[in-house]
Amino acid sequence: MRQRAPFAAEYFGLFQTGTFTELQVPVRATPNLLHRYANPGQFLRLSRVLLPWLTAGALLFLGAGVAWGLFFAPADWQQGETVRIMYVHVPMAWLASSCYLGLAVCSVLSLVWRHPLADLAAIEIGPVGACAAALCLVTGSLWGEPMWGTWWVWDARLTSVLVLFFLYLGHIALIRAFDEPARGQKAAAVLALAGAVDLPIIKFSVQWWNTLHQPDSITLTGAPTMSLTMLWPLLLTTLGFTLGVAAVIFTRLSAAIHESRTRQLLARSRLDRTDTQAA
Repeated sequence: MRQRAPFAAEYFGLFQTGTFTELQVPVRATPNLLHRYANPGQFLRLSRVLLPWLTAGALLFLGAGVAWGLFFAPADWQQGETVRIMYVHVPMAWLASSCYLGLAVCSVLSLVWRHPLADLAAIEIGPVGACAAALCLVTGSLWGEPMWGTWWVWDARLTSVLVLFFLYLGHIALIRAFDEPARGQKAAAVLALAGAVDLPIIKFSVQWWNTLHQPDSITLTGAPTMSLTMLWPLLLTTLGFTLGVAAVIFTRLSAAIHESRTRQLLARSRLDRTDTQAA
């Protein structure tokens, strides 16, 4: 208990000085790692260290994967050149689900432990995940039209990803729907947790139902069903897009923290001027 006292004192001091305005709630006891990076200043220092590496890694792996996939990997014997859409479609599908999982984790941290950065992170993750889900749907339609003869079918996998996209839009709208930010953040956190049930549906839809969508080519329990000459560029593009999205989220969250601090400083400056004029 004595070890947690400095943490509590630090955050009560942080809220009293007003360096972080949106989240005026003391943090409950959480693991030490969460203690450390719940501090906005500590997160900003971490972000400054990680961002160059994330950006460089994203450019390196994405460049190598896209070049390999588009120009050197073979065409599929059945799908032909259209199979190259998977080097964007598959990473976007992975990121759409991963970002929503991130929203659910932020919701738990917010509702259970009242983590100071959890709600702010959810605000910034939502639009990124929505873009990934939208790109997944668009590239899937572009891939499906020559293969299935139609741009869209109410297939279990496609429909569950569309539901995920609407969950993103609902979260983005709900978290900004109230004049009091805390109410919107709590409502959006509940929505994110309720919507997380869609993630296993997306994952197992091709096993639970008879669908047009092909089964997963990569699983944790078996060997991949695609050629290694196609698998490696797919892994590279997936890693590159993942690092890129991580860099975007870190950048957005850092900018949001700076924006919050700037608004607080401006409000304090206006208050000081008012007090000076009144005196």
